[in-house]
Amino acid sequence: MLSPLVATFRTPDLRKKIFYALGILVLYRIGTTLPSPGVDFREINRCVDAASQGDSGQIYSLINMFSGGALLQLSVFAIGIMPYITASIIVQLLTVVIPRFEQLRKEGQSGQNKMTQYTRYLTVALALLQSTGIVALAATGNLLPSSGEDCQPDQILQDTSIIGLSIIVLTMTAGATIVMWFGELITERAIGNGMSLLIFVGIAARIPAEGRTILQQQGGLVFGLMCAAIVVILIAVVFIEMGMRRVPVQYAKRMVGRKMYGGSSTYMPIKVNTAGVIPVIFASSLLYIPQLILQLTGGQNTDGEAAGWKLWLEANLINPSSWFHITFYFLLIIFFTYFYVAVTFNPEERADDMKRYGGFIPGIRPGKPTADYLSYVLSRITLPGSFYLGIISILPNLFLDMSSGSGQNIPFGGTALLIIVVVGLDTIKQVNSQLMQRKYEGFLK
Repeated sequence: MLSPLVATFRTPDLRKKIFYALGILVLYRIGTTLPSPGVDFREINRCVDAASQGDSGQIYSLINMFSGGALLQLSVFAIGIMPYITASIIVQLLTVVIPRFEQLRKEGQSGQNKMTQYTRYLTVALALLQSTGIVALAATGNLLPSSGEDCQPDQILQDTSIIGLSIIVLTMTAGATIVMWFGELITERAIGNGMSLLIFVGIAARIPAEGRTILQQQGGLVFGLMCAAIVVILIAVVFIEMGMRRVPVQYAKRMVGRKMYGGSSTYMPIKVNTAGVIPVIFASSLLYIPQLILQLTGGQNTDGEAAGWKLWLEANLINPSSWFHITFYFLLIIFFTYFYVAVTFNPEERADDMKRYGGFIPGIRPGKPTADYLSYVLSRITLPGSFYLGIISILPNLFLDMSSGSGQNIPFGGTALLIIVVVGLDTIKQVNSQLMQRKYEGFLK
């Protein structure tokens, strides 16, 4: 069982890549603990502790989870990897809308480099916009709630002048750019996807503290039941993430010079969860927008009373335990699953590639019949995949009372659990492929 692990560290090249990735992840965690200039670190820690005890833990839960808790502490890496994720998704979706982007995607490595450059520019713009909004909320005392004499949210920033606030905004924007650079370095020179590993580390760093909070507030029985439920869900997630439909592909024999090529049988793997965690991120981001609007506008009439639309949003769309919120969240995940799969998996391109290299599906004619068959298989397998993502994601909302009102903010939630499993399996597969190239026995059998 330990032989693949021993072989991993015995291979100099693979060992160097693993330690390189670990070094960058350590630097990233150090940056998440460094406060931005002009931030009262003690005061903000008291307010964060007070916020974790109430319903306000839902504010910015998705971004705060991805940044490993650095967002609410206004650290140097407070924005984290979220602008890079959003920019990557936007650029990827624009390939369907803008013909220029579609052409760049087909140009190979040069086109990919150009799209990466556009992604970086958009990341900086989104990081600047997001850091400006968060610093503005912190300056007005609306970022974190007040909890008696222990927390004074309006005293978090020591200098609220234009210059002082601009320095904090620029620091956070630069931090987001460095995090983007860290992710690209891991992807290019180490093992695994850099963006996913940074999210993975941010989530994993919060597990001990959140587990201790649940144990102290709910007791050992609830904590034990929750751990047992997590193990069951974890097994189910791993089982479904490894599930795939193997479409058989046969390659005809062809002569190239004096050599015979082809004649082999293989398969095209189509995963049950082809979209990964992207639909969950999309849906969570949309549900985060009404919360941000309320924080920025206040949602009050001219007479100072709460507006009717604010009360409706708080009771239905923002409240994570309401059935309207749960149903809307579930339907959004299903919609974005089909949408993202349609964007990333093009059956016509796959059919053309197979036809170009002499491949065909047994019983299906090459060309359009193959594309129609792949579309049929993909639509059938995406349905259970979308329901699986939706059910896993709304589990924290259904068991909100057990988690002391923290909902999706806890790392045991559905979104975090999906990310941990998907990133872990993807990294193990990459290490496994490196071992198999060197004729070692891999982790996955």
